[in-house]
Amino acid sequence: MSSSDSGVEWAPRVRRDLIRRLYELDAQGIYDEELLDEVGWALRARCQSFCEAVEAARGRVACPGCGDIVRHTGLPDELLRCAGCGWEVTWRDYFRTIQHKQLSGGDAVVALFQEFVGQFPLALNPREKMLMIDRLIHGFHRSLRDEPTRTTGVNLIEGRYHQVVEFLDSLACGDASTPGTADTRARWRRTINRTAEAWGDDRLRRPPE
Repeated sequence: MSSSDSGVEWAPRVRRDLIRRLYELDAQGIYDEELLDEVGWALRARCQSFCEAVEAARGRVACPGCGDIVRHTGLPDELLRCAGCGWEVTWRDYFRTIQHKQLSGGDAVVALFQEFVGQFPLALNPREKMLMIDRLIHGFHRSLRDEPTRTTGVNLIEGRYHQVVEFLDSLACGDASTPGTADTRARWRRTINRTAEAWGDDRLRRPPE
């Protein structure tokens, strides 16, 4: 069963060319409000999909037809049926729509993404939107000991893990960039270096700026 057969659709990860252009303009001191909104709302939709997929894996599926919550126990052949609109699918087929789409993570990531979902529509100006986007894409998953692990950028941006890390490293940043973005990037890079050392992954290492 495909996602369209089940009625389940997840927001895709955001295109890198859109984010790259946003940062190129920001480095010149230019806020393209239309582009800011395009990137911001695409990230918000992706965050919302991520949170819904995590909830579904924990036993609470949001019906794609009416939004009612359908509870389940996680048995593969269990039939999920919405009492409100009649939508139904087995958990096995529903779960297939989540697999291999970077739609899983722990409480820390869910909290970060939920915050963006709630706060981005309330941003009052382009500077606030840019800072929200910047903090979001430079976030991290956390271990049970609250130590940073993988960057959340891979859940939000097109590409494999090392491609996304390389992409985030390449984003334009200059004297005219939104204040705060350079500091966020520097902290992100230091964390990536620590995880690279812990994992023994030379591809992730880069001298701090």
